[in-house]
Amino acid sequence: MTSSFVYAAARTPFGRFGGALAEVRPDDLAAVALQGVLAKTPQLDPERIQDVVWGNANGAGEDNRNVGRMAVLLAGLPTSVPATTVNRLCGSSLDAAMTASRQVESGDADVVVAGGVESMTRAPWVLPKPSRAYPAGNVTAVSTTLGWRLVNERMPAEWTVSLGEANEQLADRFGIGRERQDEFAALSHRRADEAWTAGFYDDLVVPVPGAELTRDESIRAGSTAGKLAGLKASFRSDGTITAGNASPLNDGASALVIGSEAAADTIGVAPLARIAGRGVHALAPQEFGFAPVEAADKALARAGIRWDDVAAVELNEAFAVQSLACLDAWKVDPAIVNAKGGAIAIGHPLGASGARILGTLAHRLRESGDRWGVAAICIGVGQALAVVLENQA
Repeated sequence: MTSSFVYAAARTPFGRFGGALAEVRPDDLAAVALQGVLAKTPQLDPERIQDVVWGNANGAGEDNRNVGRMAVLLAGLPTSVPATTVNRLCGSSLDAAMTASRQVESGDADVVVAGGVESMTRAPWVLPKPSRAYPAGNVTAVSTTLGWRLVNERMPAEWTVSLGEANEQLADRFGIGRERQDEFAALSHRRADEAWTAGFYDDLVVPVPGAELTRDESIRAGSTAGKLAGLKASFRSDGTITAGNASPLNDGASALVIGSEAAADTIGVAPLARIAGRGVHALAPQEFGFAPVEAADKALARAGIRWDDVAAVELNEAFAVQSLACLDAWKVDPAIVNAKGGAIAIGHPLGASGARILGTLAHRLRESGDRWGVAAICIGVGQALAVVLENQA
């Protein structure tokens, strides 16, 4: 078994639902991210890419089911470059990166591109297809943007609560109140704004042609806990979760070049980080927000390190409450978590978020010189993924 490495990372800016990227198809967004990451490895002959593994949570519309292959074709890569699309909902592009790393480590490939895309704006409405022609009754169009749809009646009701209600239950379980959630959310916006202003994202984010978007569109630089306190609860009349302390709906794409150590000459740049450990975990569907706890612990164990060794954490902020529950369980210093902003500010285009946090983590380690970092993401229906990176700078 060889080791696998992250060599390059790139992403588009993340647009708001109905915002600056609303007119851009998801397959075009994916192609932009793919072209963007390959521009960081200009010596890499695209013919040497042995696979593309792409994440996408919807796939029902313009994603065209295998949006990874669509991205390869639209990006102008040789038709000989294969591609597949994986779906683990919010974790899809982190799953893609994990799959790519396994291909490299097993010897099946030396160079693989991984990434993901989501246009939540352009996710289609769907109709259930009748089993017989010309049904007499009416049917309802269902949005594929987020959450459960066309639920199987055999599913227990407690499993199929909304994502928001599931996290209100986490707030109850761990006693995490509204004020703490709002403070966490405001910090996410502040950190993201500071990171953009300082130029951290200049080397990570590539523009989308035709879209006037130079930074992540959901960031609110002036956000404070006091301002967020004025928002109404979204899921319970007396609840704690609002539009301000949960991730928004977004559009965007992200990509990574992953390869073996021997592929450095082929790729033409030195690796950023070694993929040192992977973890996957599942529990009851309504408890999905807490699943990263065990996923990260498993990844650390496989890397042979402990939380005391970790200097940087990228945890996808689906909701402030679930992020806080994870941090409390890990007992990590909050200062090392999402130091460049998180999904509450940056955005959470489902299929793109996993590769975003992994690429951000690799660049954070390069900037700081620290050795170990963890990227983790919760996933609807009770799952989570985590990856440990070892800095190579």
